[in-house]
Amino acid sequence: MESRLHRHILRLAAISTLVAAVLAPVLWFGAKRLERLAHQLEASEKKAAALQERLRHYGAELDAALERARAARQEAELEAQRAQAAEEARRQAERLREEAAEEALRARAETEEAQRELELIRLRRARELDRMQEALDRIAPTRRTPSGMVMTLADNAFRFDFDQATLRPENRETLSRIAGVLLASEGYRLFIDGHTDDIGTEEYNLDLSRRRAQAVRDYLVKAGIPAELITIQGFGKSQPLVKAATREARAQNRRVEIGIVDTIIQYDQAVRN
Repeated sequence: MESRLHRHILRLAAISTLVAAVLAPVLWFGAKRLERLAHQLEASEKKAAALQERLRHYGAELDAALERARAARQEAELEAQRAQAAEEARRQAERLREEAAEEALRARAETEEAQRELELIRLRRARELDRMQEALDRIAPTRRTPSGMVMTLADNAFRFDFDQATLRPENRETLSRIAGVLLASEGYRLFIDGHTDDIGTEEYNLDLSRRRAQAVRDYLVKAGIPAELITIQGFGKSQPLVKAATREARAQNRRVEIGIVDTIIQYDQAVRN
């Protein structure tokens, strides 16, 4: 019994030794293969990690490229809008230039027409002033000036008594005739200036000359000349007509001058200026 058991054990040991001898190379090759597989797996993992890193890098570059593309598209759209706006501004400027040119032509034509009309008015007014001067000069000495004419009411045609501002009957008759001529005309203003001789103080004569101008003004207003067309002023003895101390010279200096200013010609000159 013990002998069979011993032999059985020996066989098992022999079998184990044989199996170990057979399996040892297999296990060694298996271990080596596993080791190579482990190295390959590690290398594959490294490659996969590197590939994943490159993919992330490529993804970042792709995102950056997409962002640049969006920015470029937006810039292109803005540039197109600016180009469109510039073209619209150019067309608008061209329209405005054409309109300005047309307006300039119209304004030139209107200006030329207005100048022709003003020239006709000036010629008609010149004839009217010639007629007025001729009529007034029959009443009292009347001279033309650049702005109208001036009548001198002194001595023979118009006389104030010494130290007086009262109108004499012949003065009123003269003023009535003057008013008749002025009422038949239009487009004028009257400037009535009073003057005295050299007798008396400057202050007294200044007041006296103003009263003489006022007397003439009041009579013309009563005769129908609108009061708003008349301006009076006294000059006293500061502007003698004749610089002498004789009786005749003083009679000449006691006078009133009526300046008749043509407002139509003044308007014409203002327009031309």
